[in-house]
Amino acid sequence: MIRRWLSLACFLAMPALAQEPPLPELELLSEHPIEGMAQGNLSGMAWCGDALWGVSDRDDAIVYRFDTREDVWRAEAEAFELPPPPDTGLPWGVRVRSWVMGLVRGGHMDFEGMSCDSLGNRYLVSEAYASVLKLNPAGTAEWLTLPDSLVRQARASGMLLKFNALFEGITVDPAGDRMWLAAERERRGLLVVHRRQSRWICTGGCVLMSEGGRENPPHPLEGQSLQRDFSGLAFFEDKLFTLERFALRICRRTASTGAVERCWSFAETASAEHRLYDSPYSTVESLWIDADGAWIGLDNNELTRQDGESRPIVWRFAAPKGGWSARR
Repeated sequence: MIRRWLSLACFLAMPALAQEPPLPELELLSEHPIEGMAQGNLSGMAWCGDALWGVSDRDDAIVYRFDTREDVWRAEAEAFELPPPPDTGLPWGVRVRSWVMGLVRGGHMDFEGMSCDSLGNRYLVSEAYASVLKLNPAGTAEWLTLPDSLVRQARASGMLLKFNALFEGITVDPAGDRMWLAAERERRGLLVVHRRQSRWICTGGCVLMSEGGRENPPHPLEGQSLQRDFSGLAFFEDKLFTLERFALRICRRTASTGAVERCWSFAETASAEHRLYDSPYSTVESLWIDADGAWIGLDNNELTRQDGESRPIVWRFAAPKGGWSARR
């Protein structure tokens, strides 16, 4: 009888023991609507040289330089000549559905992430073609020759199997020698390739991590069971930072394995009533990390907030106490 009661007591205590403490909340410093993005839909963002740049998943041959001198930013378009995309081994059915979606909404490339190296080269990841476009400071564009095994290994690990759930984030180290890609969802994961002169290779395999499952997000998405996802990726001080759209958090991860080290929430900012959209999903899409804080870009997908704001938005958060490398 005593053993039975002890077992019951342990069982009842398990939820309390398993409950994780709340994440530290990032402090919002400023909010910036963006004028001048013809198609809206800010889907990628990176600091290159002396300016913050962005890309829209509705534009195939334009990147935007943001004039950040005022509270409302101005997007200055830079057009480039887009070369034909490569065949990366995606199934025919996935490619056709992406092509049809491009016809309907615009944006055949579906650029979903942006990064930059120390030389000012910009890197755009195409979700539709699971490939990476490099745009040099002079505005000349070329598709990178990625390993033939990249997509194959990702699919063997359960990623890139579903239409519109392919590569959603990209980041490179300052030297431009390492590149990480984030698979969005069902399953989400991280992959890495290394540059050897003009070639990109997988060293010991392309896949760092792959995981599925669902989680219960915080307000305003609470009450739903949503697929774990990545919507943005950044590299800072030899660490990866993932933007996790449904969980409304940024997580620091080990660059060599993708293992989580620490996370921070921005749910308080996202759940403010005047910032809510009439959508069951979060709109956070792009991430850039620096020593002073984080930039998070919102792809409003042509939706209007409760306060009437319908332009793309960028949030500026302060770095956490102790910096991004703090243990606790």
